[in-house]
Amino acid sequence: MGVILEMENICKQFPGVLANDCICFSVKEGEVHALLGENGAGKSTLMNILCGLYKPTSGEIRLEGETVRFNSARDAMERGIGMVHQHFMLIPTMTVTENCLIGDKEGSSIKLDRKEAGRRLKELAERYGMEIDPDAIVGTLSVGEMQRVEIIKALFRGAKILILDEPTAVLTPQEARALFKMIRALTDNQFTVIFISHKLDEVKEISDRVTVLRLGTVVGTYDIDQCSVEELARLMVGRDIHFDAVTRQQPVGDTLLEVNNLSLHREKSNEGKLLEDLTFEVHKGEILGIAGVDGNGQAELVECLTGIRSASSGEALYQGKDLLKLSTRDIMSNDVSHIPQDRQKTGLVMPMTLVENFALQDYYKKDFGKGALMNWIGVEERSAKLIQDFSVKTPSPYELAQNLSGGNQQKVVVAREISRQPKLLIAMHPTRGLDVGAVEYIHNQLIDQRDKGVGIVLVSTEMEEIMRLSDRIIVLYEGRAMGCVRPSETTVEEMGLMMGGRTLDDIRKGSIKETSVEEKMM
Repeated sequence: MGVILEMENICKQFPGVLANDCICFSVKEGEVHALLGENGAGKSTLMNILCGLYKPTSGEIRLEGETVRFNSARDAMERGIGMVHQHFMLIPTMTVTENCLIGDKEGSSIKLDRKEAGRRLKELAERYGMEIDPDAIVGTLSVGEMQRVEIIKALFRGAKILILDEPTAVLTPQEARALFKMIRALTDNQFTVIFISHKLDEVKEISDRVTVLRLGTVVGTYDIDQCSVEELARLMVGRDIHFDAVTRQQPVGDTLLEVNNLSLHREKSNEGKLLEDLTFEVHKGEILGIAGVDGNGQAELVECLTGIRSASSGEALYQGKDLLKLSTRDIMSNDVSHIPQDRQKTGLVMPMTLVENFALQDYYKKDFGKGALMNWIGVEERSAKLIQDFSVKTPSPYELAQNLSGGNQQKVVVAREISRQPKLLIAMHPTRGLDVGAVEYIHNQLIDQRDKGVGIVLVSTEMEEIMRLSDRIIVLYEGRAMGCVRPSETTVEEMGLMMGGRTLDDIRKGSIKETSVEEKMM
């Protein structure tokens, strides 16, 4: 395989930050090349340069030996570079064909034959093992199908180098395997894939070579067969990472939270329910995992339990009170902490300093001041202690939250919520998008809280995380509980089937013939 892409001595300087420092990165035609690094290592910046979204401060890009300059994303697209982002860029009310034509040269042509475009899309899908109906409305598709639309959209526009950013983050295990099958079908036909992921097991499984970045520089490029998962983690963070089996220090305690028949209707009652008759318990010193593909009621459940959204019916009994009848402030005042799903949108106020963000949850309490007067000296001292205790990398407590890496932003949220000494901790996607070092840290914090007797509701789409940390796991599908299992008594396969809409009883009775995602696509 010859080299198809070379990025030579790429530097990118932002005000006060050297994001890429003389990076050399080359990719061979027909390979899957993984790009690894901690949050803030420079991966996104490098790929944004390759996609034409950023211009490098210095350095050179060569495609098949020819020096190229990209002034826009269209320039990169026209030279055969396509990117599938973690958050899909599709219009749900349009068809697959219409989405593929938006922004494409042919899509702006008056003479365009949409039937011909649909025929081409169907041909591409069949050639590379993707089952797609060109006339389907995108909003009716599953997450895995939407991802296939994004991939085929890039191929339709002529991509020969495909960048996949965290492609399995929202997929079931079966859908992830189907994706890998597609990737291999593409590389067998001389397409090139740059694979960005924090899931090292997947990197090991699908990649041919891997390049590791750290602090804006290249640590090295390796044949994947030369590296174990543990070695990849060490190369990323510069130290050994330990994800040992979680051992329980004490037995699970009494019931802390009791949820009975919790339901949430859609805005129009005839459109069904977002949550349907959910019943479960959380005990002191227990981690209850809530698993499922994103968009199956997890966010709505957390919003109901934290007072952000009003449930249609049911109850959530906690320390003699019904959380569903309390305001968010009242809930948080009753020793409940909440790590929200999006640290940037709902966890932090990005233009505020860390000191201000640490004070957000409890600013009205007497320890923080009196009346309208804040005790800023006390708040600063508390902030400095939390920064030290939770290993937040920042030049100052007065640094703006927006200037921190994703991992350090998450540490600020976790530090603030845990420092409130909760009895119930509701954590939604606490490690989403974080590197292995930050994941290890957050996991250790959750385990420490569990061992102190805190009841934890852990919502995550990361199968390995859910299986490793949880004492029990509830799987949601379209707002309904498919089953409740202990990690030691289930398998990833069984979990994946529940995430796809099969109940635990049906799976174990074998009353429904099992059909894998791969089989459906053949």
